[in-house]
Amino acid sequence: MLDRLVPGEVSKAIRSAVALPMVFIRHGETDWNAALRLQGQTDIPLNDKGRGQARRNGQTLKTHLEDRGIAPSAFRFFASPMARARETMQIVAGELGIDPAAISYDDRLKEITFGTWEGFSMAEIETTRPQEFEPRRADPFNHRPPGGESYADLMARTAHWLAAIDGPAVIVSHGAVSRVFRAILQRIPVEELMELSVPQKRFFAWDGQEGRWI
Repeated sequence: MLDRLVPGEVSKAIRSAVALPMVFIRHGETDWNAALRLQGQTDIPLNDKGRGQARRNGQTLKTHLEDRGIAPSAFRFFASPMARARETMQIVAGELGIDPAAISYDDRLKEITFGTWEGFSMAEIETTRPQEFEPRRADPFNHRPPGGESYADLMARTAHWLAAIDGPAVIVSHGAVSRVFRAILQRIPVEELMELSVPQKRFFAWDGQEGRWI
């Protein structure tokens, strides 16, 4: 699938990038997460629970690296510029003793945009806009909500970012972005990636060959 979405040189660069250690952290909870509302690129801040989740992930990552004799400075730090991801990364970096100035923010790490669906729950969309929802049910990977992106669009966007990675990285991003990254790293079929769980109180550690939630 990836070869059909990006140029050959990008796909080749990704094959090198996937051999690198990476840590993927989803931003902490927001009020819209708690209400099951689609956020997309609507810039909703963390709530107090989300800040606690970010702190926990930072502390756990620090212990994880210390146990392996790895300094946090061995990693580069990247995040979506959206407020919920930015604050999560700043909290994580603080726990690791990383200077905030060392964090790079990249628009390609933003969440998938749901267009006019943002602010509604998926159940509300299914009930109130059945004519828009049915195509998603038929082809969830390629479907674009009105004014939004498909998962195929998102995979192409994030693949270009991943292809440029040249060293170990800690990434704070969003749920859909994390699913796409895992699909690329673990060669998960696109039919399955939509159902991948992305918890906010744990992080996904990839050692260059396999990954696990911590």
